[in-house]
Formats: sequence, structure tokens, C-alpha cells
Amino acid sequence: MSPTLGFIGTGSMGGPMVRNLLKAGHRVVICDADHKAVAQLRKDGAVPAATPAEVAAQATTIFFCLPSLAVISEVISGANGIVQSGKARICVNFSTAGPHFVEDIAARLAKANIILLDCPITGGTLSAADGTLSITVSGQRSTYDEVKPLLDCVARDFFHVGDKPGQAQLMKLINNMLSFSAFIASCEAMVLGTKAGMDPKVMLDIINAGTGRNSATIAKFPNNILPRTFDYGAKLAISHKDIALCLEQAAEYGVPMWMGNTTKQMIDFGVSQLGDQVDITHLIRLYEQWAGTEVTGRKNG
Repeated sequence: MSPTLGFIGTGSMGGPMVRNLLKAGHRVVICDADHKAVAQLRKDGAVPAATPAEVAAQATTIFFCLPSLAVISEVISGANGIVQSGKARICVNFSTAGPHFVEDIAARLAKANIILLDCPITGGTLSAADGTLSITVSGQRSTYDEVKPLLDCVARDFFHVGDKPGQAQLMKLINNMLSFSAFIASCEAMVLGTKAGMDPKVMLDIINAGTGRNSATIAKFPNNILPRTFDYGAKLAISHKDIALCLEQAAEYGVPMWMGNTTKQMIDFGVSQLGDQVDITHLIRLYEQWAGTEVTGRKNG
């Protein structure tokens, strides 16, 4: 029998990852503040636990995919945290939390003889569902080799960037900064073309056949904006956290980020107008309001 696994954080990304581990035949003990999400995964075969400590009492390897630094910290070393129970041996962090924070939680876990493997994920909810996420890894190579068969259940592409936890975080922050910047630039471009009378679908075909293509024009616009569902699966709160962490790293290394700062300003404004719990794709609504047009699957005047 394979060892019992733990998974803490079963939201829009964690939930599908749990299902893929279950499909592969693993026993998975889960914990999340969202009781509805836990109840649904229980129907799929997951085993609920009330606290992270209860997960750690049953699982030797624990994955977590959590939305904020405060929540991660509480899960690791709070009163009912992972370090309070003695069975856990490896923790795998799927969250984007920044290099310094990850170094700190790695040190806290090490005091409890738990090894941290830093594995921030890239890809949206569709990639999480079909197991085609991309994972950037930093941590002991031997630990990575041990956990890799489990990671194969949830991801397709892997990049080991170093032995020190936190190194993968910087790479993930760089990737996210590029993704956010491309999305905002694409919002401006698509609203301009739509206002000028062009068909957004035709615009996307042209852009995606040319040098302007990016993850927004390939996925977010055709799947989540033109249909007006705005359900890509990434909340503005997460985007706000990630771009701020990236700029902190840039300042630390003395690297100017003019585009990064402009992107952060737009995300900040989006949070102030729409709240931080809406999907990032809602940002285009602000541009549409300013321009007096709507980017849909039909031609607009």
C-alpha cells in the first residue's frame, strides 16, 4: 500500500489536485476552512481532518496550496499546525509565498525534523483539473526524487532550479509578473480594437498567429472573457500578493521594474474598485467602462 498523503488547502487549485491524487489510487487526508469543498472531496474518496495537526498525525508527506502568508504560517506552526504532530516527514509547498517567507517556514519545519520541498505551481484551474500544471522546484534533490512520482499525478512539466527552498519562488514571481503584465496590456489592446469596430474573435485569431500572443490571448480571453463568465480561477487577492512580492525582490536586488510597477498599480486599482475576491479577468470591465464598449464574442461598435 502507498503511504497516506495529506493535502491542506482544497480550493480552486488544490481541489482538482486532490482528485488527481485520488484517481491515482492514493489515500489522501484533507483539511480546509471551506467545509463545502471538503464535503465534496469526501464524496470523491478523500478523508477529512479537522486541523492540520490531524493531517500530520496520519500523513508522512503533506501538500499545501494556500492563499496567504498568514494562513500558511498558521498551518505550519499554529496551535493546531503541522509541527504539532510527529508523523509528517516531508511538506510540499504549492503556494506562491516569496523567497524569504519560504526560507522561514523551511527553518520552522526543520526544527520538527520535517523537510520542505518548495514547488510553486503555474497554470490555471483547467491545468489543475487535467494534471498538466507546471511546477518549479527547489529543495534537496533526493527529496524531490522521492516525491516526483506523486507530483507526476498533478503536473506535466517540472523544473528543478536549486537545492535551497525559496529559489523556486523567485522564478514563479517572475513568471507571474510577466503573465499579469501581458494580461493588462492585452486588455488595453482588445478594448481598443473592439471600440474601433473589429470582431474580438478575429482579433484573437490574428494576435495568436503573430508575435503578440500570450497566455491571456490564448486562454483568458477566449475561455473566460468573450463568453463573459470571468471564471479563470485566479482571485485579485492572489495577483495582488504575487506582484507585490515580485517587486520586493526586484528592490532587494536593485533591479528597476517600470512595467512591473505599472502592472501593480492597475491591480491595486482593480482591488479598490472591484474587491480582492473577484477573478482577475474582471479587470477588463474597468477598461470597458472607460471606453464605453464591451469585449464579447460578437462585433461591437
